[in-house]
Amino acid sequence: MGAGERVARAVEAGKMQPTLVTLAISAVLLLWALYAFSGAGIVRQVPYTHLALPAISLIYLARAFAFPLLRRVYPENSTRFWLVSSSVCLLLGTLYAVGAIAAWQAR
Repeated sequence: MGAGERVARAVEAGKMQPTLVTLAISAVLLLWALYAFSGAGIVRQVPYTHLALPAISLIYLARAFAFPLLRRVYPENSTRFWLVSSSVCLLLGTLYAVGAIAAWQAR
């Protein structure tokens, strides 16, 4: 899929920034998963779940539909990367929207 040549060179040079950025993104995605599980009733209720789920949905959907603009900013990423990552964001955004609607109806 490729994160881009610039990131690959930074990793090869032993820079910490790609690792730290990856850890930060992973932490956010883990938090979002916690909200999804909370909304589904799998884990105990997390504060502001009814607000977080639609916000997370909007972020994913914005990322999915913004790929033509983002592609211009990051031209080194492959077409496959943009299509796959945008499709995943579209799917997740839709699922979070369904969860947000269910959470609002359950209130």
